[in-house]
Amino acid sequence: MSEPGTYVEKSFKRDTNYITTRITRDGRDGWPVEAGRYRLVVSRACPWANRAIIVRRLLGLEDALSMGICGPTHDSRSWTFDLDPGGLDPVLKIPRIQDAYLRRDPEYPRGITVPAIVDVPTGQVVTNDFKQITVDLETQWREHHRDGAPDLYPDALADEIEAVSEPIYRYVNNGVYRCGFAGTQEAYDKAYHRLWRHLDALEERLATRRYLVGDHVTEADVRLFTTLVRFDPVYHGHFKCNRNKLSEMPVLWAYARDLFQTPGFGDTIDFAHIKRHYYVVHRDVNPTGIVPLGPALEGWAAPHGREALGGTPFGDGTPPGPVREPVRPEHNPVLALL
Repeated sequence: MSEPGTYVEKSFKRDTNYITTRITRDGRDGWPVEAGRYRLVVSRACPWANRAIIVRRLLGLEDALSMGICGPTHDSRSWTFDLDPGGLDPVLKIPRIQDAYLRRDPEYPRGITVPAIVDVPTGQVVTNDFKQITVDLETQWREHHRDGAPDLYPDALADEIEAVSEPIYRYVNNGVYRCGFAGTQEAYDKAYHRLWRHLDALEERLATRRYLVGDHVTEADVRLFTTLVRFDPVYHGHFKCNRNKLSEMPVLWAYARDLFQTPGFGDTIDFAHIKRHYYVVHRDVNPTGIVPLGPALEGWAAPHGREALGGTPFGDGTPPGPVREPVRPEHNPVLALL
């Protein structure tokens, strides 16, 4: 599941007790970086997994790290490989990601989440720590990055990236869930006001700078984008984050379009999977399971004008090449307009 959590005093509290073993150059945790050894398991519906999809593509890690894609819905047990022939992941040969968790720990007691990286030879999950996964792809896997890959986590900017990203995670990435899963009016009101205070602060910050940190795309932008791209299709209505639509916030809307139109961002987005996941799985929020037909998506292709602020998407690097695992055209019709 993408949002395991509990209710504490009727407010949503995310379960952040992840498997924190890491894949590193020196193999300090017993899992050394090795091209072809591991498989990244994701769902395009999940914002946390979407981060890893974007980073893998921007860095050109497709040959070094294969990717398994689960469908947009799941049951109480876990995400399933229902998009694959026979309902089995073609590499791991399992029907659901839960199986890889149980190979790591037959009594695994916590949430079965994506993204997860699986060690193919043993079939065990190595880590599901979504925040560390992308940072490690950016820093530990450098020898497998494509020529021209951007530096998404420069040493000189690492502290600023984390300082900017921490409140984004707390009040925006996780804040929309706190609104959507609030169990009382008081809890909802508190989460709603915090969310909008921070979105207003981001609107102000990004009015004078093209990217959150530095003059090209970094990990901070990836972390914010996956929430913004889901805002109007899901969070505005489904999670009651409805003071404004993203498309009504001039700066954040232009910033989100700028990123969407950057290779590696918008071409990873499956709007159909995103909507189906939230509106079908969250029956406590949407009991009918009806998936809305809107909103209109054409605006994502409109000019953003952010070039006037300076900076370039990839710094001294280059855009990634053609998409290896394309989204179905009918699931993201914007791409045909770009």
